[in-house]
Amino acid sequence: MTKAKPKPDARPDEWFNALGAVASADGRYLYYTHRDKAFNPYNVTYPLSQIVRRDRTTGEEDTVTEAPGSAIRPLLSPDGTKLVYGTRYEAQTGLRIRDLASGEEHWLKYPVEHDDQESRYTRDFLPGYAFTPDGQEVVVAYGGKIHRVSVSTGEARDVPFTVQVAQELGPGLSFPGRVDDGPVRARLIQGPVQSPDGRRLAFSALTHLYVMDVPGERPVRLTSTDAREFQPAWSPDGQWLAFVTWSEQGGQIWKVRADGKGAPEQLTRAPAYYRDPVWSRDGSRVVALRAPRLEHLVRPLDFGPSPGLDLVWIPAEGGAAQLILPARGAGQPHFGPEDDRVYVYTPGGLMSLRFDGTDRRTHLKVIGKVVFPSPETADGAPADDVRISPDGTWALASLTNQVYLVAVPRMGGEPPTVNVFTASVPVKKLSDVGADYLAWADGGATITWAVGSTFFRQPLATVKFEEKKPEGEDGKDATAAKKTPAPKEEKKPLYQEIPVTLERPRPRPAGTVVLRGAQVVTMRGEEVIQEADIVVTGNRIAAIGGRGSAPFPADAKVFDVSGSTIVPGFIDTHPHWFEIRRGVLDMQNWSFLANLAYGVTAGRDPQTATNDMFAYQDLVDLGEMIGPRAFSTGPGVFADNDFQSREDTKSVGARYKEHYRTRSLKSYMVGNRKQRQWMVQACKELEVMPTTEGGIDAKLDLTHVIDGFSGNEHSIPLVPLYKDVVELMARAGISYTPTLLVAYGGPWGENYWYESTEVHDDPKVRRFIPHNILDGRTRRRPWFRYDEHIFPKLAATDARIIQAGGRVCIGSHGQLQGIGYHWEMWSLATGGMSNLEVLRSATIRGAEALGYAQDLGSIEAGKLADLVVLARDPLKDIRNTNSVRYVMKDGELFEGDSLDQVWPARKPLLPLWWWDEKVTW
Repeated sequence: MTKAKPKPDARPDEWFNALGAVASADGRYLYYTHRDKAFNPYNVTYPLSQIVRRDRTTGEEDTVTEAPGSAIRPLLSPDGTKLVYGTRYEAQTGLRIRDLASGEEHWLKYPVEHDDQESRYTRDFLPGYAFTPDGQEVVVAYGGKIHRVSVSTGEARDVPFTVQVAQELGPGLSFPGRVDDGPVRARLIQGPVQSPDGRRLAFSALTHLYVMDVPGERPVRLTSTDAREFQPAWSPDGQWLAFVTWSEQGGQIWKVRADGKGAPEQLTRAPAYYRDPVWSRDGSRVVALRAPRLEHLVRPLDFGPSPGLDLVWIPAEGGAAQLILPARGAGQPHFGPEDDRVYVYTPGGLMSLRFDGTDRRTHLKVIGKVVFPSPETADGAPADDVRISPDGTWALASLTNQVYLVAVPRMGGEPPTVNVFTASVPVKKLSDVGADYLAWADGGATITWAVGSTFFRQPLATVKFEEKKPEGEDGKDATAAKKTPAPKEEKKPLYQEIPVTLERPRPRPAGTVVLRGAQVVTMRGEEVIQEADIVVTGNRIAAIGGRGSAPFPADAKVFDVSGSTIVPGFIDTHPHWFEIRRGVLDMQNWSFLANLAYGVTAGRDPQTATNDMFAYQDLVDLGEMIGPRAFSTGPGVFADNDFQSREDTKSVGARYKEHYRTRSLKSYMVGNRKQRQWMVQACKELEVMPTTEGGIDAKLDLTHVIDGFSGNEHSIPLVPLYKDVVELMARAGISYTPTLLVAYGGPWGENYWYESTEVHDDPKVRRFIPHNILDGRTRRRPWFRYDEHIFPKLAATDARIIQAGGRVCIGSHGQLQGIGYHWEMWSLATGGMSNLEVLRSATIRGAEALGYAQDLGSIEAGKLADLVVLARDPLKDIRNTNSVRYVMKDGELFEGDSLDQVWPARKPLLPLWWWDEKVTW
């Protein structure tokens, strides 16, 4: 009806919204809010919207306002002579009234309720309001009450009302558990590939190459070097494995005999970043992707193609790399039926080309459901990976972390596009729990995939495609079946499931250490112990009490920390360690280092995008990397899963519980409310704690609270919240992480801290964050007046939730690793919360949200020894949290400024690549 509806191929900056329509008394005109700018609620500038009048007779539209703070929620008087609308003025919202005959207008009421322009505005930009039948007053809600506002004078009278509410709540998914403290069992087998004869499996785990006989034999390490090894590839004859190595000095491509005899042989001549090696069909060459070492190191995020990435080949006996062509987004090189053509998956689909880069052909595009619509995904979201079969008749596709088998259409002209949900060619979803990796094996006779540390394989010959029956084919019997569904038969899987178990001992410090003389804020209620002794034996707290009250061995090491304040280790419930390198892992991770140096001893990344975080978690647990306890949800679960039943949802949930072995998952706007409730039901059965994406949508957030999700990530974008919602959140027991640094509903809070503190030249920040990253974050920032910031108003609501008995946690969102966590604490304190309550949100409440309060979050005997020694008292000034003298994680003690270890042994932090001024900028 309006001109605001975009065409399917419209660019995002052409997408407009029309809402809040009201009709004139004669029905000829329609007044509505026209959103002038494409949806982007972050750090916006005004105006965003104006009031448009549409002539329903002629179809013509006219913009009738030019309000600098936008014009929203139009309302016409009963006689059609007056227009009321909302607008932002200064930092508040008010109602203006216009005489449509004269054009004169003035404030009707200012201020009223804060508008919802900087969110998804699923209930319009303002609460509804209405004229009284005589047109003399406007009835409007603001300040938690209903008011009658006189049109002539602007005076307001309260309308008394009382509402009795009985609200049922969902199950409340909280499953307390213990932090793993036994042997470290690898959560991932990375890049698993089956040998040509089908008898062995090669993979990378814990950054080294392993082989095992299948099914079920013990993995054996194939090499004995210190190099970090990834992405094995079998030679066609099964005698060799090619693989890549990586360190901050660069990587290489190697080959090693598959029986483990002999030393690895280096194939490449120049250090670089290499990935995705594959042998040619005749075994004479190895094809791979290559990028300059430094370009890979300095990337802010390791998503998508690396800058300077090339497709190259190397002689199988070793030699200089030969350029095939610049990759330009191409990845996953592999081979189909031809000896002289390489297949790669590109943004435009599955493509092949000759070894000299010529004769490029696009063969197939595979698409699925769209999560975030854009002109590029108008037809569907592209698959994450597509692999042609060795005979060229089939393709494997990865979508929504599942494996699909697709028949390759044979046709001329444009390359065919196959939507796996609506395809006219045979398509079959093979996996149910999920898949991290996929591949062809046995010359195309076998399909393989893996999830977590489990390998799956299925013979192609066993794949059966469902035949679509014409509607009504079974007549009355079919109708009866629809009314009374027959119980589902348990179907035996056609695939073989091969679990891989690889364990290594978990390191634990030996001996006893005593921290003596500090003030200790234990988080046992409001307990603060002066002049305390904390005794740590191994990785756990053995005793705590006043000086001299706790016994300890005569050979214990005593650190005098008099004058300091000790608090439990900080827990970040929403960190995002996105700077990790993916697929080919990097052992120097500034996200981990910076956070630990600033006292964050544990965190839960609530949407890692890829599975790599589970591998990093294992490496931290093994002591091979320095960092916080790196819990995570793994990749988020999105609406593109297209759940059709609770069973579908439970299958995906099992991926996280049984294969990733994580206690939580991220339900990222998985669909409609029924689908979200299926997620709650499935997680209850699995005993998994689902947290959610707030989505900049208060209506959605309230359903998360009511339906029983464990957590809600990001701030509810309305201020203030009143007693009804505050009590609801408190009584539901949901863990609420408002991430004020990326506040929803207004400017991001991080901008204030960049404006008001000096971080670019802070020596500690510069030690743990590469210079190019720091420059990108600090040198040019948006600026906002303080009264424009919404985070203090959000923090005031958070304080009320805590006062009501609710749980508010600290999540830094990974905005500026390390110091950003302190900014989040300080932001929370601006809402009137006491310093002790802020610290409780940073510690024990975070532990409760993760389900680990039995081991983390407070300083008590028997708990894991995670704590922070502060040089200054945060109870007096919350900004004293940024005075980390020492940080202890799992019983190991580090200096806060340097991360040099001082217990159980003295070990300086190894040099980091960004300290070399010759290679960074």
